[in-house]
Amino acid sequence: MLRRNLIAGGVAAVGLGAWWATSRGTDLPADPLMTANAQTASGDAPQITDMVLGSANAPVEIIEYASFTCPHCASFHANTYPQLKADYIDTGKIRFVYREVYFDRFGLWASMIARCGGEMRFFGLADLIYERQRDWTASGDPAVIVEELRKLAKTAGLTDAMLDDCMNDAEMAQNLVGWYQANAERDDVRSTPSFLVNGEKYSNMSYADFKAVLDEKISG
Repeated sequence: MLRRNLIAGGVAAVGLGAWWATSRGTDLPADPLMTANAQTASGDAPQITDMVLGSANAPVEIIEYASFTCPHCASFHANTYPQLKADYIDTGKIRFVYREVYFDRFGLWASMIARCGGEMRFFGLADLIYERQRDWTASGDPAVIVEELRKLAKTAGLTDAMLDDCMNDAEMAQNLVGWYQANAERDDVRSTPSFLVNGEKYSNMSYADFKAVLDEKISG
């Protein structure tokens, strides 16, 4: 499991002059982390929409904290999440909230790509990004990674114009980083994936262990 200082070191560890540049040569502001730190320090967390599945009236809420560049998160979404969705989310037993963690700029880009399709497409894109994680991260080249992410998004019906708008939205990049930092600090998130089940924090676990926790919460 990845264990890092998510607040002080996660995004700051990028250590690059510019956060990201698309292969089309468009640079975003040099340090959205600066704005995010100011927002978090003031207690004025930016308003970002949570991505949610399941019934609003479900007796149990799960909040997952995960990074699109985390291999353990990809494993969870390949092996545990489908069972969780079929047995608990789709049946109205739990409300599932997904919140992004940013270890690096590539995870931020993936988040912006997934959110570009709006709430209706987010989870489908997220599944695809996790499924192809090894492929789109393989080169380590920022320009290649951006183009690989764009290709994935196009298979979900997003256009170049839509992706250009999303990937060049500097304010959104800043707000997402501030939102992530405020969430991680408030909920003491120190590794990914991490879960809050009705407010109680859990680390990554097998589906059998997850099921035991959920069944106890539901019956209790």
